[in-house]
Amino acid sequence: MEYVKENHKKYLDRIKFYRGFGYDLEKEREFILDRSMPVSGDILEIGTGKGHFALALARRGFKFTTIDISEEEQGIAKLNIRYYRLENQVDFRIENAEDLSFSDHSFDVIFSVNVFHHLKKTDIVLDEMARLLRCGGKIVLGDFNAKGLAIINECHTREGRTHDYFKHDLNEAKDYFSNKGFEVSEFQSEAQRVIIAKDKKII
Repeated sequence: MEYVKENHKKYLDRIKFYRGFGYDLEKEREFILDRSMPVSGDILEIGTGKGHFALALARRGFKFTTIDISEEEQGIAKLNIRYYRLENQVDFRIENAEDLSFSDHSFDVIFSVNVFHHLKKTDIVLDEMARLLRCGGKIVLGDFNAKGLAIINECHTREGRTHDYFKHDLNEAKDYFSNKGFEVSEFQSEAQRVIIAKDKKII
């Protein structure tokens, strides 16, 4: 359908726009996925947004659930997934990350990419992630490092927009999971920082 193609063109234009400032959306998503391997079982993504990471997951063959509080943002992601005919791999849901509807221990892997700095109440969202994770599972959090954030802020400025965020960083998540006894590792790319928290409990 024409509107699916139009949406995909906007998606490609956005990738090109960010790349022009030194931020490669697709490359950074692949970096996060590569560092997260192996990935298996039930997967949750918190923060669909326009679907950049959801598409990366789906194109690698994963089936997963993705949540976002914004129907408008997730609608863009749905159209892009549809363009690649990957709808059967993704369960889209509108949910608030501070109060998720899923039962305790529902997921083996939880992803959240470039969401953390937007959260008002990081402690509540981290509690929800810990509640939903199964024994032996892992949580993967990616967010901009200083260079990445500077690029994104510049991109927003050039578009006449303001990048609203709450200045949280992944050190909060790193401390949270370390204090809960998780095994925490960290990786950095040119523009991204990634925290992987593995639950060491065995059933």
